[in-house]
Amino acid sequence: MNTFANTFKAACVQFCASRDVDENIATVSALVREAARGGAYLVLTPEMSGLIEMNGKALLEKTRAQDDDQALHAFRALAAELGIWVSIGSLAIRIGGDKLANRSFLLTPDGTIAAHCDKIHMFDVTLADGESYRESKRYEPGARSVTADLPWGRFGMTVCYDLRFPALYRDLAQAGAIFLNVPSAFTVPTGRAHWEVLLRARAIENGSYVFAAAQDGMHEAGRETYGHSLIVDPWGEVLADAGHGASVIFAEIDPEHVMSARRKIPALEHDRRFAGPVRPSGSGERKLAS
Repeated sequence: MNTFANTFKAACVQFCASRDVDENIATVSALVREAARGGAYLVLTPEMSGLIEMNGKALLEKTRAQDDDQALHAFRALAAELGIWVSIGSLAIRIGGDKLANRSFLLTPDGTIAAHCDKIHMFDVTLADGESYRESKRYEPGARSVTADLPWGRFGMTVCYDLRFPALYRDLAQAGAIFLNVPSAFTVPTGRAHWEVLLRARAIENGSYVFAAAQDGMHEAGRETYGHSLIVDPWGEVLADAGHGASVIFAEIDPEHVMSARRKIPALEHDRRFAGPVRPSGSGERKLAS
């Protein structure tokens, strides 16, 4: 494969997922079709494209194992019908008992699964406004980083809260990824404060394109998401911003811009291994946990 082949058009889909899987399949499919009509050959959807359901019992009733997941079957057929690459930001997949995986999929133009990854970092937080999330209660964290090869270069897969852990993106970039994917359902308070700056930082640090399809709006399940799906270039410039509302954003992607950015700031070449800090101990000093 010629890693730095031709330019292409990418698109991010933004919408507000409901509690109804069939409704979400229809909404996402219509937006993906719109993206394909607009010339996109890589289309990316947000985290939890199948449903957003905050009630634990209802969530378990509506989720299936990977081989039986209706949204995955529908989106695989759609990718094959349109003949395009489709990144399904994530789906809630049953993996045994009452545990799920927050699993992202990359689908080829013939509808096969090129790769999948499970969200590594669990969003277990209580925000200043009192909102509380305990993702680890239902979801099993992933244990490995994942890349896959597109016709234009290597694609690094992550999900939402992973964004806050820059070592993961460095690992993906050092493994050859020139595209970093961050499908998300960011909360409004954290989105306003950190969403764009973190995405631009991941692009700049690694000299990589960043795709970030996002959920947006007030969901039936009672959660509000921030929107502002972004496509960011390797120099940190925002190429497209969806703002609010269901929409599709497009950008022309040139893998040579990755090479240009990495020539200007060869930080990946300058990475060095180093020992960790000395942890103080002894009289008068608090011993830090290892």
